[in-house]
Amino acid sequence: MELLNIKNVYANAGEKEILKGLNLKIKKGEIHVIMGPNGAGKSTLANVIFNNPEYKLISGDIIFNGENINELKTAERAKKGIFMSFQTPAEVPGISVTNFLKTAKANVTGEPIKVFAFKRELEENMEKLHMKPTYSNRDLNVGFSGGEKKKNEILQMLTLNPKLAILDETDSGLDVDAIRTVSDGINMFKNKENAVLIITHGTKILEQLHVDYVHVLVDGKIVYTGDGTLAKKIEKEGYSNYLGD
Repeated sequence: MELLNIKNVYANAGEKEILKGLNLKIKKGEIHVIMGPNGAGKSTLANVIFNNPEYKLISGDIIFNGENINELKTAERAKKGIFMSFQTPAEVPGISVTNFLKTAKANVTGEPIKVFAFKRELEENMEKLHMKPTYSNRDLNVGFSGGEKKKNEILQMLTLNPKLAILDETDSGLDVDAIRTVSDGINMFKNKENAVLIITHGTKILEQLHVDYVHVLVDGKIVYTGDGTLAKKIEKEGYSNYLGD
């Protein structure tokens, strides 16, 4: 069943046009990967889907789970089941990881949190991600290493259990062990009722995943789509074959 349908989307970052008639369809149960040269529009695509106010949808439609969400704010899209991890997760002094996740889950689900069940689930997920239990009491991302921040993003994804997870260069700057942990978290999350959209420059994060489609994004459009093997081909050959004249 189709989960996301991006139809002929044009979008700006500030005053600059970045997406130029982009089309993309994602079905439930799929993992899609977006690759492309710097400045192609990869992060703009992620931010437009999530409706970051610094990016503006000019025309086209974003259909999520059968509903046009063009007019929905970021928080409303999150409640519909869209999650996004950021390249540089923000530090939030004064709010612990536990309290942040508890509040986020309550806001997304609209239901009161069952404290003991939540605590047990959080501990189990942290153990799977090789995170020390003490991290749950620390201020969100404050003093965390780059790898710890990215693991925390995956912990948020597992806790919120969205329908669509958008991972914007979650593997950026991570060592091999941290990348493996992030991949494990994606595999833990992934099922037949959700989908994952991964934006990446590298292929390490993909090695343990079953990737359904790899899309090459150039100058604001998807110019080529292939299966999971396309990522390795790009790593070896670069983007010159997809840049046109």
